[in-house]
Amino acid sequence: MWREIGDREAGKLRPSSFSNRVKSNRIQTLQLSNQKEIVSPHRGAINSLQVDLTEGRYLLSGASDASAAVYDIQRGTDYEGGGAISKHKAIFVVDKQHENGHKYAVSSAVWYPVDTGLFVTGSYDHHINVWDTNTTQVVVNFKMPGKVYRTAMSSLATSHMLIAAGTEDVQVRLCDIASGAFAHTLSGHRDGVMTVEWSTSSEWVLVTGGCDGAIRFWDIRRAGCFLVLDQSQSQLGRRPPVLQRSATNKGSTAKPLLASQSSFAKARAQQRKHTNGNGAKSSTSKIPVKGSMKQRLHPGMLSSQDRATAHYGAVTGLKVTDDGMYLLSAGSDSRLRLWDVESGCNTLVNFETVRLQTSKPIQLATSPNSPLAFVPCMTAVKAFDMWSGRTALTFRGHYEHVNCCWFSLQDQELYTGGNDRQILVWSPSRLISDEDEGPVKDEDNWSD
Repeated sequence: MWREIGDREAGKLRPSSFSNRVKSNRIQTLQLSNQKEIVSPHRGAINSLQVDLTEGRYLLSGASDASAAVYDIQRGTDYEGGGAISKHKAIFVVDKQHENGHKYAVSSAVWYPVDTGLFVTGSYDHHINVWDTNTTQVVVNFKMPGKVYRTAMSSLATSHMLIAAGTEDVQVRLCDIASGAFAHTLSGHRDGVMTVEWSTSSEWVLVTGGCDGAIRFWDIRRAGCFLVLDQSQSQLGRRPPVLQRSATNKGSTAKPLLASQSSFAKARAQQRKHTNGNGAKSSTSKIPVKGSMKQRLHPGMLSSQDRATAHYGAVTGLKVTDDGMYLLSAGSDSRLRLWDVESGCNTLVNFETVRLQTSKPIQLATSPNSPLAFVPCMTAVKAFDMWSGRTALTFRGHYEHVNCCWFSLQDQELYTGGNDRQILVWSPSRLISDEDEGPVKDEDNWSD
């Protein structure tokens, strides 16, 4: 650490590089926090966790006892050990006793991306509730056709206020908070939709994973999905850099352009042959289209691509990287796969063997400052290197299966929740360790 500080002071490191290096080093030292403790009021399994995206201060949790709770993770309610340990109790809890509370398990709880004035909960009682945080009252309610597995809102959206809902029904529904009605219904899956995730590069692109093993990409401005991921379509590793690709494409784009021009010229000549002297086309003037029509068709509309699968079982988890270029998926086949969003190909990263839950969706997390993906693996959470597939860190602390995890970018902290009803905090070590011994003390040779 002292070496990086010295390089920064000398101008050898840019501010952004210095910040990313410090954050990456902090992530590598994550351990069960002995300074912060979340006092969980839930009497059931923790199914969902999220820290608000605006202040990075309030943690929202949803549990199987039909309750949702909000915590202030920056200011403790009680202190122990002479102020060394801060305990964070729930600011408020909405449960079955609430007049508008859910009747069955809360499977998903997400913040409204713009501010902390609203949050959204989805439940197995077939309802999605939009809550006013200040009054703890339901302001909008949506009745769904089945159990709600997952809800999501786009953090980039400026043109819509849509909640994407994955349920046990085959259709994905988009609920509009502004109107209180369903805005879209997306059809394509052949079984229930267990997980939904918005793109981090476009407010219009939605990714869904179903119990049919399919992962579909939707542009909500048009009908039908535009991409169905196929595990047999693969590329080795990450895509080449943009500059390198543009250099290699300069020579390769000339020939197809000439080919397309020549084919167009042939078609025009053929068209002239089949016209009579008056300029009217004869009945035999139909030009056969070889491949252009196939390219115009939606990949989701082609029968061969429409039935493609990304996993051999249900898709239980999805997470788009912060740059929007890659997608991490988890399935009930206990497989993790990393996909290139642009090409739709499986990158063939060989993740180490894991055991994943198969009966319910799991919540994945990624870190933008390091190539780590946090995955709930039964009673532990493992951090995988996204490009080598190796296990970089393992977090053991829960007594039962872990269902969800959330990485807080502001403090580089990891929050995990499981069937043991506990919310654990994993914080970076406060010790500054480096191969350097730190700044030398200012002492004379004769000092004691």
